[in-house]
Amino acid sequence: MAETAQYLTLGLAGETFGISIRNVREILDMRPISKLPHAPEFLLGMIDVRGSGYPIVDLRTKLDLPAVPATEATRIIILDVPLQDRLVGVGFVADCVFEVTDIDESRIEPAPSVGGRWKSDYLAGIGRKGDKFVMIFDLARLMATQDMSVSAESELSETVAA
Repeated sequence: MAETAQYLTLGLAGETFGISIRNVREILDMRPISKLPHAPEFLLGMIDVRGSGYPIVDLRTKLDLPAVPATEATRIIILDVPLQDRLVGVGFVADCVFEVTDIDESRIEPAPSVGGRWKSDYLAGIGRKGDKFVMIFDLARLMATQDMSVSAESELSETVAA
């Protein structure tokens, strides 16, 4: 019997990516984002969602893709992201959100380490939905500290916890 899991599929630069639905809190329309001084380039700022602040990550910048202006389809996905030894609420900006879909986890292949327009070290693997490929994010690696100082990550965690 196939072992399937549910993934939220989203679009970035014409590619389809997946995030385990277990990590997804909610999906929001694009809204104004308050800038944070001295934040890493990929950290757009913060938003307020029902009294809680969430840092917002630009997935395009994080993946070294060209920036594009927000459209009617642009969404902010609020996620529980593993940071150090706990889950932290973080928002990711995606070009669009497609659907929640089942992916056969036994058929997920390792991410290729050659070529590609995105950083494959941020991927847990590549799944299939019909005849299409879905690049599955490894959220822990995507948010690893190599892109920000330990103090910046600590401040981010403290801001989210407050």
